[in-house]
Amino acid sequence: MSRHYVAERFLSPPCVWLHYRDSGILEEQHNRILYNPMPVICIKPTRKTEIDSTTRRYQCPMYKTSERRGQLSTTGHSTNFVLTVLLDTDVVPEHWIKRGTALLCQLDD
Repeated sequence: MSRHYVAERFLSPPCVWLHYRDSGILEEQHNRILYNPMPVICIKPTRKTEIDSTTRRYQCPMYKTSERRGQLSTTGHSTNFVLTVLLDTDVVPEHWIKRGTALLCQLDD
């Protein structure tokens, strides 16, 4: 299977991606930076049955813009929605849902 690398994405507040040797983890943000840059993301198509379900992961939505809204398409998703990215976390995924954490493809300037 092929892999694709995606760069220049941003985490919406209030979190930051902490790097470890071969991976990283989603953590609380402790400074006042509005959007944190995300490192290069490797997107690899994988069957659901092959994904490790024992690891805590937040299903982080990726949006084209920070508005997080758009026209509803025939697939049932917003036209602003790109895909869901699984991000490792130490806390329950509901924590990040309540915080409104998302990845953004571009920032509003």
